[in-house]
Amino acid sequence: MMIRCSIVAALGLALAACQPAIPDSGRGVGFDGSFDAAQSQRDTALAGGAVATMPAPASVDATPLDAVDDGSAAATAAETARILDATRPGGLGNDAATNSGVAPVNASPSNPAPPVLGAGGISQENNFDAVADERSIEGDAARIAANRAQYRVVQPEALPDRADAGPNIVAYALQNNHAVGTPIYTRRGFNKQRKFARACAQYSHPDQAQIAFLSAGGPEKDRSGMDPDGDGYACNWDPSPYRKGVQG
Repeated sequence: MMIRCSIVAALGLALAACQPAIPDSGRGVGFDGSFDAAQSQRDTALAGGAVATMPAPASVDATPLDAVDDGSAAATAAETARILDATRPGGLGNDAATNSGVAPVNASPSNPAPPVLGAGGISQENNFDAVADERSIEGDAARIAANRAQYRVVQPEALPDRADAGPNIVAYALQNNHAVGTPIYTRRGFNKQRKFARACAQYSHPDQAQIAFLSAGGPEKDRSGMDPDGDGYACNWDPSPYRKGVQG
């Protein structure tokens, strides 16, 4: 029994020796003190003091760079020479292949003047010398006075009476105040909808159908079947727009 207790105690001591130390969780981030050390170094650097440890500087590439435009006369002359070489015939930008197949035109004082569009050049109205020779302030005043003398004031007159004796759908719309679809007149016969569709198909606008309907004896008579519901309005003609125009 004693031997067994000794073995258990030995195993317990061995496990306790293998277990790592538990850090102090009250210290926050950086249990090993690295956070406090980094913060101390930061405070010292901000206060202007010396920092104990500085990071190693990054490696610097000492390979010389190509010549750049440093503002010197030599660099300016080299850049100017490069631009002149590019603008000479056959240089960069002067090849027709790099200009959509169209050879560019090089600007030069030795180039001939462009042709003048139009046989007479600029018009006389845009040529101040020509206008000054042909026109004068006195002459313009005389032209203005001559134009004013030709003014004619036309007094308003009453509108003439309509010469045609046909039906007036505006007057018809104002004389009747019942709504569309209200049966007023008796319509008899068969196949009313078929006759209605065939008759109304002859007109491109309901106004034309209403005029023809009134000319043929409507609204009392409807031989063509243009008003099957007997409201006095042919082919779905609507008189409300004319009524609203008078009210407005």
